[in-house]
Amino acid sequence: MTSVTGADAVVLVGGKGTRLRPLTLSAPKPMLPTAGAPFLSHLLSRIREAGITHVVLGTSYRAEVFEDYFGDGSSLGLEIEYVVEDEPLDTGGAIRNVAEHLRADDVVIFNGDILSGADLGALVATHREASADVTLHLQRVDDPSRFGSVPTDENGRVTAFLEKTPNPPTDQINAGCYVFRREVVEAIPAGRRVSVERETFPGLLAEGAHVHGFVDSSYWLDVGTPEAFVRGSADLVRGLAPTSALPGPVGEVLRLDGATVADDAEVTGGTTLGAGSVVGAGARVTGSVLFDGARVENGAVVENSVLGTGACVGAGTVLRGVVLGDGASVGAGCELLDGARVWPDAVLPPGSIRFSSDA
Repeated sequence: MTSVTGADAVVLVGGKGTRLRPLTLSAPKPMLPTAGAPFLSHLLSRIREAGITHVVLGTSYRAEVFEDYFGDGSSLGLEIEYVVEDEPLDTGGAIRNVAEHLRADDVVIFNGDILSGADLGALVATHREASADVTLHLQRVDDPSRFGSVPTDENGRVTAFLEKTPNPPTDQINAGCYVFRREVVEAIPAGRRVSVERETFPGLLAEGAHVHGFVDSSYWLDVGTPEAFVRGSADLVRGLAPTSALPGPVGEVLRLDGATVADDAEVTGGTTLGAGSVVGAGARVTGSVLFDGARVENGAVVENSVLGTGACVGAGTVLRGVVLGDGASVGAGCELLDGARVWPDAVLPPGSIRFSSDA
């Protein structure tokens, strides 16, 4: 990665993570265990690797959790400051809310739920070479119709911000990472909700400001849903997504302290086994995340699922694409499929069958 000098980083971590419930009932989304570390640890490792050392976290929901864990950032080679939103300000308002803590002329803004392999140094270099007011990381995707698209001209300048459409004119989408000149941050209205997509960026274009695009096709994933969260964790474990915060070697399974696996059990697909977790005899766990103390009993099958802290999967039970909240228990011989979610401490009796429903 190209090194960055003279830039600040701002990470927006104020969301409630409602799409990831019930996991986010106990922790903010950026603090969920992901490949053996809080998700935010992986992003901060990328920021530090790029040479940026001053980081401002824009927090709101469960704000104290971040400072309790990361402190002043010195253990990561960073200097971290915390700014709390008293009320939701949307992305633009959250960026403006940290303005008084910025020091550098260039500010790299990150949404705290994006896993990306973009070269941050190259992003900042592109911004500076273009003398841009704002530079957006634009990701090429196979199906841009699922997102708003952002076309650019032959010189890389952004020409429009388009809503979702069945036939978008470009495969470039807003990837949730930006470089702002500090003066642009300070010009955002203070003390109210401001959307960068609907107000700030279109307003800059209307004023004739230079909004540039850094177009990329590296690894990129929004981990805001359970399905994406599981995939992102597995990709980190297998080395498909970049990080310097993985607490173990890259491979098919990441086993944390005290995790045990029966000799005839099968654990693959980038699965993370949290501290003290147990996989019983004949069980099969693929592409999943087991938080600390979770248990998979004998002969159970767990695929692409998340098991919260202390959750238990009964013998012979099958889980595919399922989320179990902390302390939840699923009895023997159950079958849960296709996005089923079990709330913390809930108990499902043996033999239950559930599809895409909450319990």
